[in-house]
Parts: sequence; C-alpha cells; structure tokens
Amino acid sequence: MKQNSTPQPTRHDDSLLRNALLKLTATQKIICTVVIAVVALVWYDLLNRLVAFGHGIDYSGLHAFGPQAVELLKQYNPFFWWAVVALCTLIIAYFLYRFVRSSQRQVRSKLVSAEMFNELVTQLSEPAKEVLRWAWHDRRDPVSVGDLQHTARELRARRAAKINLAREHALALDAKTPAASDGKNLQSS
Repeated sequence: MKQNSTPQPTRHDDSLLRNALLKLTATQKIICTVVIAVVALVWYDLLNRLVAFGHGIDYSGLHAFGPQAVELLKQYNPFFWWAVVALCTLIIAYFLYRFVRSSQRQVRSKLVSAEMFNELVTQLSEPAKEVLRWAWHDRRDPVSVGDLQHTARELRARRAAKINLAREHALALDAKTPAASDGKNLQSS
C-alpha cells in the first residue's frame, strides 16, 4: 500500500488556532459566564423566597370548602410550589440558552483583523492553510471568527488528509490510461 507522504497539520497549528480563537472569543465567553452566574444567583434567592412564601400560606380561611379540602391543599402545597420553581427554572434556562446561542452567532460573524490574520497565517503549516482555504467559503467576504472555528474543527477531523485524498482521486479520474481510452473507443463503435 502506498504511504501518504504529504505533510499533515501539526499540533502547533491546532494550538495557534485555539489561541487565536480564545483571544477573539474571550469577551463573549466571559460575558456569558457572568450573565449566567448572576441570573443563577438571583434565581436561587428568588426560588428560596418563593418556596418560603408557599410554606407560609395559611389556608384557614378556606374552611368553607371543608376540612378535607384544606388538608389536601396543605398536603400538596409544597409540590405545587416546587412545580412552579421547576417551570420557572426551565423558562429561565431556555432564555439563557437563547442568549448564549445568540452571543455565539454574533461572535462567529465578527471579522478577524488583518494584523491577527497575517500573524496567524505566517505561522500555520501549509496543510493547515489548505484547510483554512477550504473552510473560507465566500472569498468576497473577509475571514470571520466562524471561519477560524470551522477550520479548527476540520483540522481535528483530519480535513487535510481528506483534501489530499480528494486531490488524488481527481488526478486518478483525470488521468488518461490507454486501457480506459480503448474501452471508450470500443463502446462508442
């Protein structure tokens, strides 16, 4: 079997991309972490107050419904308030998730400065540059953080080897072999 002698991206390439992405996305990650932490702390305080409020409800004014109804309300009171807490927690988690996703979308569309891009490209190996070319879909637009994130994911997924294999396949397909051309002439007769 033929050994693939084409160079592969190095760990240094992965490290360079990871560090560049960390610099470009650090603010977004810090803001999201702080917002989640603040909301969690505020919600924890509010849920404790809500549960305490539920424990403090007095149902003695509802004796008109009968003592069994009052006992039933007292028995299931904690479950009701914990269900309210669970529902509110799910709603808050949904909005936090949407906030983080929106923030990620916003940072993915952020453009990479020319200085940072030039510094990164001069240090990347040729196979890593090939993967970056492959990940940068629209050449009319500047490289964005999303393009660099896509490049980093594809480097880890061995995209450089796939690009080389695709190149070999294209060469094999385009190569004119005598047997293939004879077979084509026989079929056309």
